[in-house]
Amino acid sequence: KYLVVIMFVLCKNDHKGNIMKKENFSAPLDLKNVKITDNFWFREMELVRKEVIPYQWDALNDRIPDAAPSYCMHNFRVAGKMMKEKRDSGASYVPPAYSYRGFNAVPPNPREPDDEHFYGFVFQDTDFSKWIEAVAYSLTWHKDEKLMQIADEAIDVVCAAQHDSGYLDTYYIINGMDKAFTELKDHHELYCLGHLVEGAVAYYQATGKDKLLKAACRFADYVDSIFGTQNGKKKGYPGHEIAEMALVRLYEVTGEKKYLDLSRYFILERGKQPYYFDTEEFDFGGVPKQKNNDPNRYVYYQAHKPVYEQDEAVGHAVRAGYLYCGMADVARLTQDEKLYDSCVRLWNSIVKEKLYITGGMGGTKEGEAFSFPYDLPNDEAYSETCAAISLAFFARRMLEIEPKSEYGDVMELALYNTVLAGMALDGKSFFYVNPLSVFPEACHKDQRKWHVKSIRQKWFGCACCPPNIARIVTSIANYAYTQNDNTLFTHLYIGGEIKSVIDKQQVICTLSSDMPWNGNVSMKISCQDDFSYTFAFRIPKWTCKKTIKINIPQGISQKEENGYLYFQGKWKNSDEITLSFEMPVRMVKANDKVREDVNKVAFTRGPVTYCLEQADNGENLHLVYVQQSDLYDKENGGILQDKVKVLEDDTLGHRLNKLVIPGKRQKNADSQQNLYEDFVPQEVCNVDLVFVPYYAWNNRGEGEMDVFVAIK
Repeated sequence: KYLVVIMFVLCKNDHKGNIMKKENFSAPLDLKNVKITDNFWFREMELVRKEVIPYQWDALNDRIPDAAPSYCMHNFRVAGKMMKEKRDSGASYVPPAYSYRGFNAVPPNPREPDDEHFYGFVFQDTDFSKWIEAVAYSLTWHKDEKLMQIADEAIDVVCAAQHDSGYLDTYYIINGMDKAFTELKDHHELYCLGHLVEGAVAYYQATGKDKLLKAACRFADYVDSIFGTQNGKKKGYPGHEIAEMALVRLYEVTGEKKYLDLSRYFILERGKQPYYFDTEEFDFGGVPKQKNNDPNRYVYYQAHKPVYEQDEAVGHAVRAGYLYCGMADVARLTQDEKLYDSCVRLWNSIVKEKLYITGGMGGTKEGEAFSFPYDLPNDEAYSETCAAISLAFFARRMLEIEPKSEYGDVMELALYNTVLAGMALDGKSFFYVNPLSVFPEACHKDQRKWHVKSIRQKWFGCACCPPNIARIVTSIANYAYTQNDNTLFTHLYIGGEIKSVIDKQQVICTLSSDMPWNGNVSMKISCQDDFSYTFAFRIPKWTCKKTIKINIPQGISQKEENGYLYFQGKWKNSDEITLSFEMPVRMVKANDKVREDVNKVAFTRGPVTYCLEQADNGENLHLVYVQQSDLYDKENGGILQDKVKVLEDDTLGHRLNKLVIPGKRQKNADSQQNLYEDFVPQEVCNVDLVFVPYYAWNNRGEGEMDVFVAIK
């Protein structure tokens, strides 16, 4: 019913920066054609399906004791009742005049909202949109009639709330639509549109049901009638980005070019002067707008300058990540080399100056934002879970344009570390913020660390992260593989069965892997007839190219390009590619410009970053360190592998590896009576330091944690 139409707009361009090559473009596989069998990720997917999705549905309906209410479905029901009254009353209906009820409206008794008002954050609708997206991906690989029925009934509630104009944001429908689209900077209507579109497209692709998709199209059509460069239209754009990337998905599933055009408009209009946000009547909090000549006043929104001119990742980290995704999508589909060049510059700004070793981004709680280059504090890190997710989104889109291993490396780093750290191993509690150092007493008593939680939370009033984790985990196949007419790319070594039509026949490629615990990978091919094709595999940054072991069928050619191994030739049934990547323990230091980490190291193995926990190493982790002379291999560089132990462990109910590394601990720390004393050498003792995967920390109760450890 909906045709996929990809249209390339070829522009005359004398651009001399980064050049896109259409022959390098690739796209994610249809999730219906990928069956994940991977031991590691299938467990995470099943955890989301069995625990997280039902838990989040209860959260959306305010049924979790001791957790912050969402009010999400409450708001849709209130708006639906109003729209029914509007239809029943006809011309006599009097819509409510707008009344500002705060950025986060809470009833006097949080557990007893009345049935006439909006509650929660202005963006509360998106709790549903992200949940339905995760449901859709789950239904793609696990049919569940009961879950589908719950989803269909939820969609009925949401669609009943839609205004007859197509507008669908319960904050304004309930509080008064006469002020709709008047506070774009802070009131998230276009953000709500974006998430609604993402969820609607996913649900249509998973089930073939288009009720929510039609509602999303109606909302997008209404937005398209309001915004643009034409006379009489608003020249605005989203305060919180995501509509840009979502509209591209809507374009790709419907073939309606107006959605791509609207996305491109939002991207290119952003940051132009005079600033659109200056024309709005109110500032954040409903305060009347005051004149502000600060040239950086819209850095938080990435709206301080046009995107063509932006070269540093700044402002709210999640908003930035979503904007960059939209930019990459539009650059690819419109062949906009200048826009692509901006994407490359902004990517480099993140990964070369502002990225945590855990794949997180956003160094400051002030604005949940990027800090200045190399400012990466450990104990005050913001590193929002959603920011790491947006980085994985961005990396995948850059891979769609050009298969370069650095994009896959960063995507892998974010997914195996910060993204998964955002969820407990039982799927029932979550981190919003992901620090690299935790001292629980400071979290409780130091207001500078109010944002850092020393234990995961059941839910959040601003609950963007838990459903975001659910939607990326359930769609993980979209990040593992992409394909074009000539090549199947493996970006992440996630075991699974991939079905694809190649040379007019169905070919099944079965990838076997035990990542992230060892580097042995194989792909076996099943087909009826011989066929000519190319298979490409990323060379991970954490391995040594010289030690890679490769076994391919006779007659298949091999080359390396941009960090990918390409195997090309004529393939026959039962052909197999085997790769073995060494997975040494690595001792990693930060750039010396990262002041927080001078004379410190972190330990990684494969894609996993490790950390110390109090549960294994006792309290006062600041008193332990490793000795350079004990660990550093002077002849070959790196760490002496025979000095470290890699131990398989399942005490957390989840198979993982721990690292045991020789270290030192300062003794008699409590003997010092005075705040300051003359220095004397401290007595130390030898200890075995136990490191666990960062994603698995804080699953054994509250305690200290450190990723970086001193080295002497």
